[in-house]
Order: sequence, then C-alpha cells, then structure tokens
Amino acid sequence: MGEYDATRRFADESIVEPDAIARARAHALEIGADPISAAVGAQCAVIAAASRALNIVEIGTGGGVSGLWLLRGSPRATLTTIDKEPEHLAVARSAFADAKIPAARARFISGRAADVLPRMNEASYDIVLVDADVEGVIEYVEHGLRLVRAGGTVLVPRVLAGGAVADPVRRGPLESAFRSLIQETQSSPAVLGALSIVGEGLLQLTTVATEG
Repeated sequence: MGEYDATRRFADESIVEPDAIARARAHALEIGADPISAAVGAQCAVIAAASRALNIVEIGTGGGVSGLWLLRGSPRATLTTIDKEPEHLAVARSAFADAKIPAARARFISGRAADVLPRMNEASYDIVLVDADVEGVIEYVEHGLRLVRAGGTVLVPRVLAGGAVADPVRRGPLESAFRSLIQETQSSPAVLGALSIVGEGLLQLTTVATEG
C-alpha cells in the first residue's frame, strides 16, 4: 500500500461513529440501502455545524444514516428527507426514534425526487444533500442550488464512483454524469466548489451571494 492509500485509509478509519448511527447503518444494509460512509457523514456533520443549518433537505434517505449525521452536526435543524422506497423511510423513522430525534425535527416524504423537488420553495434551505439516482444527479443538483439560500450548500456524496471517475478509460453513463457535474460546477461563478476524496468522495457546492 502506497503512502497516499495509507493516508486515505487512516482518514477513513479514524471516524468513530455514534452508536445510534452505527445501528442505523446495520439496519440500512439489511434492507439493501447503501448509506454514506462514516467519513463522509462526519464531513456532512461538520458542514451542517459550521453553517448553523436550520433547514435541511435530503434527496435519498438511505435508511437514515446521512440524516442522522446531518442532525448530529446541527441539533436545532429540521430535516426533510425524500425517498421513493417506503421501506427506506420506515427504517429511517425507526432509526430517528432510536436516536431520540424529536418527531417535529424530521419530515418524511415518499415519492420521486423529480416530482417532489419542483414543488419546494426556493432559497429556503441551508443544506441540500443529493444521494439518489445517479441518472438524475445533475437535475437534482440544479434543484438543490435553487432550493438553498445565498451561501447555502449542496452536498453530493459518491462522486468518485469508487475511483471510476478518475479513470479516463471509463466512459459509462455514471462516470460521465459525475465528471460533467464536477467540471461544470468547478467552472461556475455561481458556486464555490470543493471535492473531498475521503470515503466515497464528497462534492461540496456553496452558492455565492450576489452583491447589491
């Protein structure tokens, strides 16, 4: 193992996941959900804390793991989580109850994100996490950038696709979608973008407030 790989592995394994989130992860895996890694979850929590988020949207519930990390970072926030799989939402509800999250702090919406997002109020949220269908990721990010306030942040995990995005030979729809997303947002004057390689990768996009 090279120095780079060893450093990345150390960073990934250094995160201590709270017990309630670890239990949520186990239950999510039992139903076939694919929750974000603890390393990415910890980064999401830090971003939520730093931005003092009060209103968060999550596209893709994943059994509740990512939502719990976000609420860990911002204990006063209200989370709206969207998923087309009722079983994922049911497991998340149970995980939130286990973590002693008050019912008023979580809103569960069953449905396709493409149908739900257009009905949500723009510039009303502090953070939008996009962790849903890869084929719709660019559309979801566009919605996310519309929904967050000036200075709000859109978070996109899994953008490295297990290393496939960095391989120029890989030109499938998944790799192409993530490459386009990274390239377009990095060159956009409307957002500040950063790409973390910890865990499965996390693209962070903060909208730039316009002057005047």
